[in-house]
Amino acid sequence: MKNEKAQASVIKDVQMIRERARQNIEGGALTADYRGDAKVVVKLLNEALATEIVCVLRYKRHYFMAQGMNAESVKAEFLEHANEEQAHADQLAERIVQLGGEPNLSPDGLSSRSHSEYVEGENLPDMIKEDLVAERIAIESYRDMVAFVGSDDPTTRRLLENILMKEEEHAEDLVSLLKS
Repeated sequence: MKNEKAQASVIKDVQMIRERARQNIEGGALTADYRGDAKVVVKLLNEALATEIVCVLRYKRHYFMAQGMNAESVKAEFLEHANEEQAHADQLAERIVQLGGEPNLSPDGLSSRSHSEYVEGENLPDMIKEDLVAERIAIESYRDMVAFVGSDDPTTRRLLENILMKEEEHAEDLVSLLKS
């Protein structure tokens, strides 16, 4: 009996939910009870998307340009990070569409939309340091976005938190490479 009361207080009026689900069905995942500002969230996600694309490009360059005694193991790390950043970009683009927006994949203005910079680096240690700087920028940016989204959009928050977790892992990988 107690569980039924708890469930009743958590679940909204099912009939009302059914009726609202039939209204504005072209909205897809964006339902009437969405509490975030979808336009602002889409803008933030497009900035994150640009950041991820710039990171993919930088990691790919570093992958191809890495030379020296330790280059093979570092190259493998660069390629792995590039692939993971590409997966982040894809996830962000999907979420943008779910929120009724359009992913901005235009190369025009890509670097100005990105939070991180595209710095090539002169040698292997410079490349690693530049990637580490970019990861640290991404970490702070994602933390700010998570805080902004808060409980208004739990799906976007979880996406951002998962990407943040991976960016923190990348930073630790890069610090380890610098130390070795």
